[in-house]
Amino acid sequence: MSALSLVLLLLGASVLAVVICRRFNLPPVLGYLAVGSIIGPHALNLMPDVHRFEYLAEFGVVFLMFSIGLEFSLPKLYSMKRIVFGLGLLQVAVSMALITGLVMLLGINWQLGIALGGVFAMSSTAVLTKLLGERMQFDTPHGREIMGVLLFQDLAVVPLLVIIPALTQPPEKLAMLLGIALLKAIVVLAVILVFGQKLMRKWFHFVARAKSSEVFILNVLLITLGLATLTELAGLSLALGAFVAGMLISETEYRLQVEEDIKSFRDVLMGLFFVTIGVKLDTQILVGLWWQVLAVLLGLLVIKGIVVGLLSRKLGATPGNSIRSALWLCAGGEFGFVLLGEITRMPKAVEQVALTALVLSMLIAPFIIHYSEKLVMRFVASEWMMRSMQLTRIAAQSMGTDKHAILCGFGRSGQYLARFLAQEDINYIAMDLDPDRVREAAAGGESVVFGDAGRKDALIAAGLMRASVVIITFSDTPLAEKILFHVQALRPEVPVIVRTADERDLERLSRAGAAEVVPEALEASLMLASHALVLRRVPLNRVLKRIRQTRSQRYSLLRGFYRGASDHDRDDIEDHHQPRLHSVHLGPGAGAIGRTLDELDLDELGCEVSAIRRRGIRAVEPAPETRLEEGDVVVLLGDPEAIAAAEERLLKK
Repeated sequence: MSALSLVLLLLGASVLAVVICRRFNLPPVLGYLAVGSIIGPHALNLMPDVHRFEYLAEFGVVFLMFSIGLEFSLPKLYSMKRIVFGLGLLQVAVSMALITGLVMLLGINWQLGIALGGVFAMSSTAVLTKLLGERMQFDTPHGREIMGVLLFQDLAVVPLLVIIPALTQPPEKLAMLLGIALLKAIVVLAVILVFGQKLMRKWFHFVARAKSSEVFILNVLLITLGLATLTELAGLSLALGAFVAGMLISETEYRLQVEEDIKSFRDVLMGLFFVTIGVKLDTQILVGLWWQVLAVLLGLLVIKGIVVGLLSRKLGATPGNSIRSALWLCAGGEFGFVLLGEITRMPKAVEQVALTALVLSMLIAPFIIHYSEKLVMRFVASEWMMRSMQLTRIAAQSMGTDKHAILCGFGRSGQYLARFLAQEDINYIAMDLDPDRVREAAAGGESVVFGDAGRKDALIAAGLMRASVVIITFSDTPLAEKILFHVQALRPEVPVIVRTADERDLERLSRAGAAEVVPEALEASLMLASHALVLRRVPLNRVLKRIRQTRSQRYSLLRGFYRGASDHDRDDIEDHHQPRLHSVHLGPGAGAIGRTLDELDLDELGCEVSAIRRRGIRAVEPAPETRLEEGDVVVLLGDPEAIAAAEERLLKK
């Protein structure tokens, strides 16, 4: 098979596998691993030269470590030092010690035991942070514990990348080699950090003056790969140099731009890295070792779970939160694969068992997390009491109120809204999941309680059956839909006002039961327009009438916008389907000339004609009987696919 054919096969298989994983809410890593195992030498054998791809895939690890370096922040570390260097350090150290001891009991040497201890001690930063974000649990006690442990694990990878390769050397040389490696690391890091910090900002200022995105990206690649090569020449790993490069850039004002620029490189190369890991999976060996795989998998989940749970409890967490942290952190992670790739001279059977156990642990991790709350409520009796106390506090806060407003979320928007309500003597009760914010606001006399607005019992406790309005102050469409579902089930007559970022989810939230949807971007445009019109001496009553009319028509005037190069730079998959405007010029021979809009039936394609420009005059919302002429410019409104189909119908003879 040629190189081009292999690349096409990899791309096709990877796209299909990742789409399937996304559909079932599984980590994309598993899709890449599956692709590698299928096309590898132990299955279809479609990848003859694995080593060539392994070298290319190593750059995926480089950019992953670079991203971690970018997120490295001394103030963040300091603010979470108790969790990071308390729970995080103890979790990694104790897990490695226990796993090393168990491996040695099985007759495997201690060097490989330490390496495997490092492999299994890691958890998945990518998967867990995503799940915490989806559940809005970053600010919960167990959420902070999880993030602290993950942060330390990210840091622990750096010395492990230095230590693990040295462990394969003979015992009599090991101490000397480790000492030399650590000395090299200290010298190289000291030189880079001392001189790099002084030069990095100046160098980026110099590159930024070119005002070229291409030059900026090339510069990021130069620095990342240059420092990675420098550490490799010093006898250390490529990943260590990339981590340091990220640390240096994180201290500059270009951090966010750099992070966005490398995202595509990192994700593609990381995918390739996991494909090469999957290539190593030998199903024939695993058939005979299935009980060893299950034993290692069970041991991994139990050992890490018990270690995290006990340490969390010892450090002052409640029984419920310690079990939550244990269930979230018990599985393996992507860094395990990275460290596993650094181990040499490992028996084939051990490698296969370790690799498969990691894959299976990541596969079942989302399911463990999904049922974690039910498990906590089942086995921790105090959680029922705490939950009931929480609901009691909410109910006590709302008791005696009638026709009040329920504010879901008490962030900046929620607090500004509360001030307006207070000025009009309208009672309200706000729910928020940030304990620090709730404590500060409640102490200041605000009517706010700790509670999850997405739970039906919390809404009932907040007095939903007596409330006059529910206002969702955060921009989170899935959670807003959940709240709308509960309100519709309990009191469908209560109006719900929902905040959203733009018009993308306007129709979706309206269908879910929202009385009003407030898109931030469109409201900002209305405010700008109103100020501009007033300054141009347009009568205030006309301005207010225009704004009311626009809102009553669900922002139809403001829907869609013309895309530019800067918008393409920010595009994501969801934004791709957002309505946009596109101009089509009807030149000589265009198929639509002489036909009416009704005859063309562009609505069938999911596209509408926003305006027609003819001889310099722009007609907005033209009638269906409007007949198109040569030279007309038709302004289309729709998503990219609908616009492409409509343009083809307009121009095709």
